[in-house]
Amino acid sequence: QVQLVESGGGLVQPGGSLRLSCAASGSIYSPNFMGWYRQGPGNQRELVTVITSGGSTNYADSVKGRFTISRDNAKNTVYLQMNSLKPEDTAVYYCNFRATFRNYTYWGQGTQVTVSS
Repeated sequence: QVQLVESGGGLVQPGGSLRLSCAASGSIYSPNFMGWYRQGPGNQRELVTVITSGGSTNYADSVKGRFTISRDNAKNTVYLQMNSLKPEDTAVYYCNFRATFRNYTYWGQGTQVTVSS
């Protein structure tokens, strides 16, 4: 019943910006972890960034200083602001909600981000 709907992907030139959004449909218990993963061609899915219910964040070294994760708990939505995009950021980006206290994990359908000149 619950699904995560992603939006905001697309084609952008190096140095450009994109903002990804991911919102849960229907009612859910607020996730204690919201995050973004990505999977480039031929690569395994990797964690990009995560934000906790308390607002603590972690970023992969490759995106630190360029990407910003935020969440709106009232809307069950997580955002990923991506600035100064590089070709190596090209990947399918997947949002992920986790609630360890409810033992659920939800994945978004993925949105393609392509950084190319």
